[in-house]
Amino acid sequence: MNEQTLIIQAARARREFIRWVLLLAANINRPTHSTLRFLQQVVQGEYPDATEMEIRRELDYLESRDLVKIFTDPIGQVSADLTRYGIDIAEYTVPVEPGIARPPKA
Repeated sequence: MNEQTLIIQAARARREFIRWVLLLAANINRPTHSTLRFLQQVVQGEYPDATEMEIRRELDYLESRDLVKIFTDPIGQVSADLTRYGIDIAEYTVPVEPGIARPPKA
């Protein structure tokens, strides 16, 4: 494998794991809305260099898959809530499709 392939694979693994962490954090935080700042702090526990833009991009991906709903309040603060399907993914009650690095259930 060449260096470029390894870089691409590492970036993909990072994105997919961040998506999993976002689902877990939002599930643990239920029923409270999970703010972008809160989610970024959780992800930074694993990836200290994670940016707000990176978190927002992965939240947008999760929203496109109907796993989260993103809200912006009147002062511009972004937050997310899990959908029913997002809860099912986080709680291992349904299979997960590719794109989210959910580990096998222990």
